[in-house]
Amino acid sequence: MNDHTLNAPQLSRRGLLKVGLLGSAFLATAGVTATLSGCSASVPASGLVTLRSSDLPFLRAVIPVILEGAVSVEKMPAAVEQSITGLDYSLTRFSPEMQKLTVQLFDVLALGLTRGPLTGVWGSWDNASTADVRSFLNRWQNSSLSLLKMGHASILQLVMLAWYGNSESWAHCGYPGPPKV
Repeated sequence: MNDHTLNAPQLSRRGLLKVGLLGSAFLATAGVTATLSGCSASVPASGLVTLRSSDLPFLRAVIPVILEGAVSVEKMPAAVEQSITGLDYSLTRFSPEMQKLTVQLFDVLALGLTRGPLTGVWGSWDNASTADVRSFLNRWQNSSLSLLKMGHASILQLVMLAWYGNSESWAHCGYPGPPKV
C-alpha cells in the first residue's frame, strides 16, 4: 500500500510566533517608512472617502486581472472604476482596525522600497503589465510566507466584495438580485 500523504514542513508554535513577529515588524517598518516618505498621505483621493491617490494605481492594475473572465474587455474600465468606488464604500464601513490594516497593506504595495522585493513589480503599478500582475498574485498565493498568503487573500476578498456587491455584476453569475419585499 502506498502512502500518499504530503511531507510538508511543520511550523512549531515558536516558529509561528517568530513569523508573526517578523511580519508585524516588517509591516510596521514599511508603514512608518511610507508615512515619513509622504507615500501614506491620509487624504482621500478626489471623490472618495477612504482610498488615497497612492492606492489607485495598484487597484487599477490588479482589479482587471482578478475580474478577467467575469467582465468583458469593453466593460472592464467601467468595472474597475465601479469596483474602486465599491471598495471605498466598503472600507468606510470597516472597523478602524481593519481600515488601518488595509491601508498598511496598500502602503506596502505602493512604496517602491517594499513593492519591488515583495511583488516582483519593480516599476510603478501604472506601468505593470497584466503578466506582471498575474505573476505577483501567483507569487503571493503560493508563497511560503503566511503573511503574503494572507495579503493575497485580503486583496482577492476586497476586490470580490467590491465587484459582486455591484448589481451590474449579478447577471454574469446568474444571480437575479435580492427578493422584492
